[in-house]
Amino acid sequence: MLITNPFATTTSSAGRDRLYESLSARHSVELVATTRRGHATELGALAAGTFDAVVVNGGDGSVNEVVNGMLGAPDRTDRPAAGDLPALGVIPGGNANVFARALGIDPDPVRAAAQLATGLDRGTRRPVSLGHTLGRWFLFTAGTGLDATVIRRMEQLRAAGRRVTDLRYVTTALGTFLSPAHPSPTFTVDMPGRTVEGVRFGFVSNTSPWTYLGPLALRTNPGTDLDHGLGVAALTSLAVVPTLVLAGRLLTGSRNPRSAHLVREDDVPTVRFTGTSPADVQIDGDYVGRHSRLDFGCVPGALDVIAPAPASFR
Repeated sequence: MLITNPFATTTSSAGRDRLYESLSARHSVELVATTRRGHATELGALAAGTFDAVVVNGGDGSVNEVVNGMLGAPDRTDRPAAGDLPALGVIPGGNANVFARALGIDPDPVRAAAQLATGLDRGTRRPVSLGHTLGRWFLFTAGTGLDATVIRRMEQLRAAGRRVTDLRYVTTALGTFLSPAHPSPTFTVDMPGRTVEGVRFGFVSNTSPWTYLGPLALRTNPGTDLDHGLGVAALTSLAVVPTLVLAGRLLTGSRNPRSAHLVREDDVPTVRFTGTSPADVQIDGDYVGRHSRLDFGCVPGALDVIAPAPASFR
């Protein structure tokens, strides 16, 4: 099944047609376009018991929906093994395409399609770990506080007809951070063997980089990858100067960013965030409301993907 999102940032009808023609020349392909939010989840559930592979042409949000449809709720007792589910392929079509980049998939859709076709021909399947919280799977990150507030505001801008760009994301992030009205509840973060109090905002990663700003990779947990547990990054202060210094280190491509108020852990199996009051939460760049408690878990080898071997892009 080829699932396309016609509303994704960098997709086009001509591009989808070329992709379909390329794949259908060598494989039997059913093309379905999403029509609304949540539709990709329904299609993922349908594909789970029907197809050998599911290819998503869209952004991170579309891929997240499909994966959640394929796997069902993280706490279900009858979740199928990865080998019994379709393999997942991704053709980047969004703005950041974090998960596709983490898999080593070429950002150019034409070259990505060639990678995918080779993987399909060879029957290549690679298992990856996935994180989960709030009854939902995440592919690369979930967090609460400042970054989630920025995403909420970006979604409001998108709903108002404003185009999502890297520049608009930066200006929105700076405006949110410097706003005196920005709510900043405090969290306690519990991990095996460690508790951190007074956290102002934080996120949990399933891979590194955590996200991208255009071509720039932003790494907070360089020791986190799709083959191991979760990475935790949390700030115990939002003081302007040290926070901007840390942001500068991330933006200049530091592979091992450090700061006195940055807490980092890698390969963590479980994490709990407990807040003094509800705060904005995002999952894979999708705003999911306000919550005061988040329990994170990780399932090794939860899903098979069609992607280059890790050594080819590290």
